[in-house]
Amino acid sequence: MASSSSFLLLAALLALVSWQATASDPSPLQDFCVADMNSPVRVNGFVCKNPMEVNADDFFKAANLDKPKMPNKVGSNVTLINVMQIAGLNTLGISIARIDYAPLGQNPPHTHPRATEILTVLEGTLYVGFVTSNQPAPNKNKFLSKVLNKGDVFVFPVGLIHFQFNPNPHQPAVAIAALSSQNPGAITIANAVFGSDPPISDDVLAKAFQVEKNTIDYLQAQFWENNHY
Repeated sequence: MASSSSFLLLAALLALVSWQATASDPSPLQDFCVADMNSPVRVNGFVCKNPMEVNADDFFKAANLDKPKMPNKVGSNVTLINVMQIAGLNTLGISIARIDYAPLGQNPPHTHPRATEILTVLEGTLYVGFVTSNQPAPNKNKFLSKVLNKGDVFVFPVGLIHFQFNPNPHQPAVAIAALSSQNPGAITIANAVFGSDPPISDDVLAKAFQVEKNTIDYLQAQFWENNHY
C-alpha cells in the first residue's frame, strides 16, 4: 500500500512538473510584476517595476477596441494588446486582440509560437481552420475547419498554422481573440517564407515547394504586408 501511494505521489509530482515545463508563460510568484520598460536588465520577459511605484494606469489602456480599424492589402487588421501596450500584463500569461475583416478579407495563415488562441465572432461570418503538425498517417497535417457566425467561439492550439477568412463579399466581420501569453508572437507563413530579410535562397524554396525558381523569385519580389499592429 505504501509503495502504491509513493508511486501515485511521484506520478502526481511528475505531472505537475511536466505541466509547468510545457506552459507557455511561467506562473507569477506575486500578485503582479508590472514590466519596467526602462530597466537595462534583460530577462525572459521584463524586470518588475518597484511595487511602490505601480498605479492603475499600469493595468489600463484606452485601446479603442470598440472602433473598427482599416483593413490592409490582405483585408484584415489585427489590433493586439499585449505586454508592450499594458505593462501590467507582464507574467500574467494573457493578451487580447481585435481583428477587423473587410468583405472577402482574411487573416492569412500564421502561427502563434507561444500561445493558444480562443476567438469569438462579434459581427459577421468567418471561415476558420487550423492544420495539425507532421504526425504519422492518417493524422498527418489534418485540416480542421468551421464556419463561425456571430457569437460562436473557436480554439486554435498553440503553435499550429491557422487562419480566418470572411466569405461575405458585401459585409465586414469583427472578432475578438484572447491568447495565452503576454507576448504570443505571430509568424505569418507567406511573409516569413517569401519576405524574410535577407531572403531565403530560391534554390532552397524551389526544392521545398517543388516549383520552378522563377516562381519563387516572383513571390519573393512581392510586398508582404504585415497586418498585425
